[in-house]
Amino acid sequence: MAKKDEPSRILVVDDEGAIRYSVSKTLQRVGYRVDAVESAENALELLAEHTFDVVLTDIRMGGISGVELLSKIRDLYPDVSVILMTGYASLDTAVESLRLGAHDYLIKPSSSPDIRDSVKRGVERTQGMRRRRRLLSMIYASAEELTEEPDPSVSQISLAEAEERSRQMDTTPPAGSLAAMELGPLVLYPGRYQISVGEKNIELTPTEFDLLLYLAAHRGRVVSCAELVREVRGYLTDETEAREVIRPHVSNLRRKIKVNNENVDLIVNVRGVGYRLADVD
Repeated sequence: MAKKDEPSRILVVDDEGAIRYSVSKTLQRVGYRVDAVESAENALELLAEHTFDVVLTDIRMGGISGVELLSKIRDLYPDVSVILMTGYASLDTAVESLRLGAHDYLIKPSSSPDIRDSVKRGVERTQGMRRRRRLLSMIYASAEELTEEPDPSVSQISLAEAEERSRQMDTTPPAGSLAAMELGPLVLYPGRYQISVGEKNIELTPTEFDLLLYLAAHRGRVVSCAELVREVRGYLTDETEAREVIRPHVSNLRRKIKVNNENVDLIVNVRGVGYRLADVD
């Protein structure tokens, strides 16, 4: 993944040079780093060499079509958001694209604001997926420590270190291990944004789930609100504003858990400092 101070990288795929130029300039004007190629085959070569956040691809091209490219990207690079573009819109194609996991579907010619809005949402989705994957890597890498006494070396693992670790190991846990992850009285289901207390299932928002994961990965220390916003939400802010951003998510998470079990208060508020995970058996 690109470093935090680097612009998001976008790949434009279209066999019409004028479209490639127009879409590229539209995105470059707002700060994106853009590569443009004329075929899906060339796109796959670039995807194998570089990390992209979003791919915008025409549907009708010689050789591999945009829909086929979408399918290959979903198999090989599941975090990448794909936006399909077409001048020959049909309901069947739109439905098939969404079924295959397209982030969005644009009709050519699309306005610059529509393209930018779609790409912005795609970048946010991709970055959220990658943060979540790194958080899960941290959790699985320290799975044994989660049921033992806190280890200072584990509690200080940074996301950068987790990302490096994930490059050295298979970051996608085996299918069976995704079924459940015990965290004290809770059971977490990473693939479903769901936890359970006893026999009761609790649905969490992605932010609530990521917040719980991050505190679990950094158990043993107090995490500031600014750090939580940076690593869970993906942007920088000062501690005062971060506290206002994080507080409602923590409150909702506590409320959802307590409704199902009055004895569980998993998140400790350290006034003026931040939050930490309570000691759990």
